[in-house]
Order: sequence, then structure tokens, then C-alpha cells
Amino acid sequence: MTRINNDTRVVVALGGNALGDTPEEQIARVREAAPTLLKMIEQGNEIIITHGNGPQVGMIQKAFTLAAEDDPKVPTMPLPECGAMSQGYIGYHLQQALGVAMRKSYKRWHVASIVTQMEVDPDDPAFANPTKPIGVFLTEEQAKAEMAEHPDQVFVEDSGRGWRRVVASPQPKKIVEAPSILNLLDNEFIVIACGGGGIPVVRDYQDKGAYKGVAAVIDKDMGGELLAEDCKADYLFLLTAVEYVCTGFGTPEQKELVDISADEAEALANAGEFGKGSMEPKVRAAIKFVRSRPGRTCIIGALDKAPETMAGLSGTRIHA
Repeated sequence: MTRINNDTRVVVALGGNALGDTPEEQIARVREAAPTLLKMIEQGNEIIITHGNGPQVGMIQKAFTLAAEDDPKVPTMPLPECGAMSQGYIGYHLQQALGVAMRKSYKRWHVASIVTQMEVDPDDPAFANPTKPIGVFLTEEQAKAEMAEHPDQVFVEDSGRGWRRVVASPQPKKIVEAPSILNLLDNEFIVIACGGGGIPVVRDYQDKGAYKGVAAVIDKDMGGELLAEDCKADYLFLLTAVEYVCTGFGTPEQKELVDISADEAEALANAGEFGKGSMEPKVRAAIKFVRSRPGRTCIIGALDKAPETMAGLSGTRIHA
């Protein structure tokens, strides 16, 4: 096996929306990105890959929900299990894409996907204020019927499009599989981990402190940031559907940000310059990462321009 150099450690986060809306789109996009990921290794970097899973989890949950409506014998699928399924099949596509790229360049590196749990605090205030919409749209009558049948579930009206279930988005505290991830890295593996921010779990002290899943969603960018910290990464690449972080996005005053400090980024975020559910979490994760240790850098850019982004020719560079 060709040895992977360890000069620089890099976490590459692929946005769930940037991977497309269907398995076919996802396969095409990860195959386009795979040669660039391998090129990073050839340049003397050790890489860890993470990814979003929002569209994919919604697709899985919707499929089970619709199937259960047609056949009562088909169970609905709990959210933690949907997250685990999405980690599995996205990791599978990434492994295959990297395998194709490696064969074309005569490399024989190993790749492993880790179904990753993320410990959260059961007393996190987010559990008292669920805000993350998931699943299919329902009518008001259907939503109220669901809440009557499942009192622990909350549904809200979503922008005039119908009612959707909302769940908590607690802060990630600990990557349960961190020792396994580090062990694989030390043994020359390309590692895929913390998909979708990781599966939220809490300690179950009625079961000797083992972990159990909870119906919540970890912010994928904060999950990727914690992964980068735990792996002692030097760089964090957040690859999404747009090329630059912008102020005034979608307006005539839109301005692309190329190189900014964490302090500048924080001031803009506090002023509400970035989308709450889209770009702001990425910027907040970047700020946290670059401040966690001197010399760290985060670059936010487009997945379809991954080679340029990783070469420093595209994307927004955020530093301390």
C-alpha cells in the first residue's frame, strides 16, 4: 500500500445539498470531487471527510412514511435510524468514488466509513425549543392528529407550505467514535465520519450509562468543526453549493468575501448578514475552528469548484 503522508491534516466537509437530490446526482458529484480529494493526499495532506445529509434523511423518512400509509405492516422509521442509514449510503458512494479515482491513478489506499454517534447534553436548551424542520409536509388536520397520537412530537406551520415536524438541534459535545477515527488515521486510512453532524445520542443511566439515540439533528457544520478539532486538523474545508460567502446575498448589493478574519466574520454574522439556516452555521463553525488553535484556517467554497477551492483560487478564506 502506498503510504499517506502526514504533513498536514485536513477535514473536508461536503454539504448535503451540494450532493444533489437523488442517488444518481450524488454519485455523479462525489465522482467529480474524488480526484481532487486524492490530489490533496498526493500533495502531502492527510484527509478526513465528513458530509451533510439533510435531503437524504428527508428522503429516507418520507419513503418509510409513505410506505407505512400504504401497508400498516411497514414501520415508520425513527429519526436516529434515518440518520444512520444516510451515513451508510453516502459513505458507500464516497468509498466507491474514491475507489474509482484510486484505480485510475494506481493508488491502493484504504477508505473506511464510520457510522458516528455524537453525544449531546440532555439538558441542552434546544430540547425545550425544537426548531429544525424534518420530514414531509402535512395538512393542519394531519399534523394535529399526529400530535394527538404522539404527544412527544411537535409540528408547526412552515412558511405557508403546510405543517412539518420540528426537532431540537443541540450542540455537539463529544464524538463517541473519536478513538476509532484516530486509530484508522494512524493506520493510513482515508476516513469518512460524522455524516450529517453525527447521530445525536445521550447517556442512558438506566442501562449502565450506555448511549441511546434521541430525536434531534446536529448542525452538520458544528459536527464537522468538532471532528476537525478532535483530529487536530490544520484546515477545515466546508464545500457547499455556492462559491463564496457573501454579504447582501441575492440583492444588488451582493459582495463576495475572499479573505476575512474571524473577528470580521463574527461581526457580520452578528449583524445578520448570513442566512440563519444556510450560510451562518458555516461561518460560525469556521470562527470556532480558527480560534481553537493558532495557525488554523477554514475555507468555505463550492463543491463543483473543489480543485480551485482547495488550491486557494476560489472560496472564502477565514483565519484568526
